[in-house]
Amino acid sequence: NFQTNVLTELRKWKLSLIEHHKLQMRQEKEKHAAHVRRLSNEMENLKELLHTYEISVGRKDEVVITNLTQALERQKERVELMRRFTLWRIQHVKAKQEEYANRIADRQFRTALMKKVWAAWRSLSEEKWKEKVAKACQLRAEDVCVQLTNDYEAKIAELTATLEQTKAEILRLHSEREQYEGTMKKAFMRGVCALNLEAMTMFQGK
Repeated sequence: NFQTNVLTELRKWKLSLIEHHKLQMRQEKEKHAAHVRRLSNEMENLKELLHTYEISVGRKDEVVITNLTQALERQKERVELMRRFTLWRIQHVKAKQEEYANRIADRQFRTALMKKVWAAWRSLSEEKWKEKVAKACQLRAEDVCVQLTNDYEAKIAELTATLEQTKAEILRLHSEREQYEGTMKKAFMRGVCALNLEAMTMFQGK
């Protein structure tokens, strides 16, 4: 879309330059036509003057005729020089316009090319930046995972030690309970034996 827009703008500028060039050419042609008309009028006036001079030539001597002829030739040369100068000026203006149009087109082309190169460089730099960020995030995540693994292993070791300690405590308590139960059983048996002996004594007394 950007390239299409740039090409469209270039075509618009080219068309506007061509229209401007055509307008200037039309103006120059109009000026040239006016100048040619003026020169034609001058030539007609000179022709009329020449006709008048030709009428009066018969009444003047050879020197006057020579002077008038020379003046007319000089006038014709002047008109021819003016015509050549006008044509040269038109060609010069046209060449300058073409040079300006080419310079504008080259400048626009260089600008579009620079924009395209800038966009490509920016895209490449963004991709490299994304890769760097992804690598940094991956390294950070790996560090965090290693740290969490170490923390959990330490906690597991601590809990395992606590569990072993608790098991030992439970075994000790079971041992103490068994001893206590044995002691109670012995005491209960002693009590039963004493009661039996007392009962036997009572029966023997009777």
